Amino acid sequence: MRLVYFAWVRERIGRGEEELDLPTSVTTAGGLIDWLKERGPEYAHALAEPAAVRLAVDRVHAGRDAPIAGAREVAIFPPMTGG
Repeated sequence: MRLVYFAWVRERIGRGEEELDLPTSVTTAGGLIDWLKERGPEYAHALAEPAAVRLAVDRVHAGRDAPIAGAREVAIFPPMTGG
């Protein structure tokens, strides 16, 4: 699965994207966040407050309970503001 990171999430993790093979136990977007936090200190730092990040599964905004089976891409980014 392709993971894409934006803004300060990207800065804290140290990369803009990566391809990962997820364990079969990771079935939701929230489960993905929890699993990523265990991958190293940079992920733990970037994802320490899961409520402070937003998710998109295949370019559609998604909640933590969104299934990710069959998804090609998950994006992780901070809340957006606009004017």
